[in-house]
Amino acid sequence: MSQTVVNHRRALHRIPELDSQLPETAAYVRSVLEPLGCALSSPIPGSVCAYFDAGKPETVAFRADMDALPVTEITGLPYASAHPGKMHACGHDGHTAMALALAEYVSAHRSELPRNVLFLFQPAEETTGGAKGLCESGILEAHHVTRVFGLHLWPNLPAGQVFTRPGPLMARSNEVTVTVTGKSVHLSRASQGRDALTAGAEYLRRAYAMVDTLPPEEPRAFLFGKMTSGTVRNAVSGKTVLEGSLRTYREETYRFCKEQLEAIGQDLAAGTGCGVEVYLNEGYPAVWNHEGLYETVCDALGPDAPSLLDAPALAAEDFSFYQRAVPGVFFFLGVGQTPELHAPDFCFDDETVLPKGVEFLKELLFMA
Repeated sequence: MSQTVVNHRRALHRIPELDSQLPETAAYVRSVLEPLGCALSSPIPGSVCAYFDAGKPETVAFRADMDALPVTEITGLPYASAHPGKMHACGHDGHTAMALALAEYVSAHRSELPRNVLFLFQPAEETTGGAKGLCESGILEAHHVTRVFGLHLWPNLPAGQVFTRPGPLMARSNEVTVTVTGKSVHLSRASQGRDALTAGAEYLRRAYAMVDTLPPEEPRAFLFGKMTSGTVRNAVSGKTVLEGSLRTYREETYRFCKEQLEAIGQDLAAGTGCGVEVYLNEGYPAVWNHEGLYETVCDALGPDAPSLLDAPALAAEDFSFYQRAVPGVFFFLGVGQTPELHAPDFCFDDETVLPKGVEFLKELLFMA
C-alpha cells in the first residue's frame, strides 16, 4: 500500500492539467478504479465519482481534487511535470493518490465496512469551485451521504501528522473590485474634471479603516493588491480600478464588510461626483468543520485523533460547499518544512507523508 500511493502520486505529478480539462488525469483515475467493482460516474465535466455499495443505509464520502496550477515547475524531480507551464504545486496529486489507495483498500474490505463509500474526484478546485457543481448534481443525495471528509497537504506542519479544529478552519474568499469613473481633463483645467485617482485612494483609505473597526479577535484579512488609474501624468485621471481580496469566516462578518464596502462607495460617489461601482464575487464559503462530527472523529480515533490546530488558516477551499450539504470535516496533513503551496519548487517527502495520510483515512472508514 505504501509504495502504491507513492506510485500513484508520481504518475499523476507528471500529467498536471487545469480547471475541468482533465482528460489524462481522469483516465488515470478511471484506470485504477475500474477493476475495483465500484459504480463510476461523471456528474460534471472533469469529475470521476466512484461508489462502493456495502449494502448499508448510509454513505461516507471522501473528496479528492485533481486539478493543477498554471505554474512552471522548477523542482528538478525525475517525475516532474511533462506538461509545460502546468504543475501540481498545491498537492492535489497527493490528495488524488491517497484517495485511490483508499479506494483499493475499500474494494478489498467492503464486507467489513459500516457504511457505503463514495469517492468524489473533482475538478476545478483552483478556479470555479468544482465542489459546488458536484453538490448541485445531486450525487450526495442519490447515494445517501451523511458525512464527508477531505485532506489537504500543508507545509510547516510536522510531516505525516494530521491537524484540524472544530468550527472555522479556512476562510471565505471574495474578490473585491472597485471601479471609480471620473472625468479626465488636462491638469490646467483640473477644477473642471472629476479626479478618479484621488477618489480611488480615498476609497482605499476608508475601506481599510472600516475593516480595522472589527474586533481584533475576529479573524479576517483585506487587501487591495492592485490599483490602476489614469493615462498620462499631466491629466486628471478619468478611471481608477482597485482589485483586492476579502477573507472572513463568519457569515455575519462577511455581510457587514460587504454592506460597508458598498456604503463607502455610495458616500464617495455623492461627495466627489464620480461613479463608484463595488463588486464582490461569490467566492467560496468558509471551511467550517461540523463540531459534532469533529467530536465523533476525536472520540473514535482516541490516541490517533488529529492534533488541534491553534488558529484557522486564511487560505480558501471549495470543500466548504460539501459542508453546506452534509456534515463534514476537513483536515491538514503536514508535509514539514517545504516550499509554500503554489510555489514552482513545491515538493515533499511523499514516501513518508502519503502512507500516513492513507492510514488516517482508513481509520475514518470504521467510525461509528
